[in-house]
Amino acid sequence: MPLVKNQIIPLTIDALSSDGNGVGRFEGQAVFVPFAAVGDVLSVKVVKICKSYAFGIVESVLTPGTGRIPADCPIFGRCGGCCFRHLSYEAELAAKQGFVADALRRIGGSDVTVEGILSGAPLHYRNKSQYPVSADGQVGFYKARSHQVIPVDCCRIQKPQADAAAEALRRYIRECGVPCYDERTRRGLVRHLYVRTNSAGQSLVCVLVNGKKLPCEDALVSLMRQALPNAVGVVLGVNTQPTGAVLGSEYRTLWGADVLEDTLCGLSFRLSVPSFYQVNHDMAEVLYDTAVDFAGLTGHETVLDLYCGAGTITQVMARRA
Repeated sequence: MPLVKNQIIPLTIDALSSDGNGVGRFEGQAVFVPFAAVGDVLSVKVVKICKSYAFGIVESVLTPGTGRIPADCPIFGRCGGCCFRHLSYEAELAAKQGFVADALRRIGGSDVTVEGILSGAPLHYRNKSQYPVSADGQVGFYKARSHQVIPVDCCRIQKPQADAAAEALRRYIRECGVPCYDERTRRGLVRHLYVRTNSAGQSLVCVLVNGKKLPCEDALVSLMRQALPNAVGVVLGVNTQPTGAVLGSEYRTLWGADVLEDTLCGLSFRLSVPSFYQVNHDMAEVLYDTAVDFAGLTGHETVLDLYCGAGTITQVMARRA
């Protein structure tokens, strides 16, 4: 029997797809379900039917899979930032290892053994945060597949400094009556908040605006410095383009420095707002050390680092080549 939209079906999840959806089969047809875990027995509502597969949403969990845990984030499922907070960390790593093995086998045609994942701290590891701001002054993250801003008070993967800066921006918008950018009308000023934090806990803050200046800029600086005592600078970024791009091409320092210094693999880097830099500092060190080890350099080779961002891999490789 063909599936029908809005039909409620029982479904056992056999695997996870590379985009995080659970995959089960009903009457031989694949059904993809977000926020599912391998081994789940679910009651699923069919919401979209394609030629050879369908999509559904969880109505209820009849029997949880062994990797399912209670989500630790109150906005999980609404915020589009995370898709695995309902899985234990061990189940998440196993799923990701499976994604790599599947890609190598199915796309690459190579049936190889994938080694275990080298992993670090699963919480508060991101050193760069970019918060969109809605036309009504909400500061948070986009809902999945939309530009609807979901307010976020405390993000489990961002640094606490980023949460503090977001709250300071909310206060500034509210207390100073600052208009925020509306994507439909292309009016308003405040578009995004950008926060980068180094391994010493210092932060560089940038507010991206649809214009050249903000009202009450001194008040913005004061609120940011109160919220982030270890901030090194507050920068205004100009982005007047009618696109979804976050960063602009022009920056003006409102207070302090326009760069943030960080140490990676024993080397110092000066990072401006648009500098590319790995968002997970500790795992970047593991990644680079592993890359150098696998390269097997003897000191006589010439290494080219193309599209090198802030030059982190370049400098690490330069020690051995």
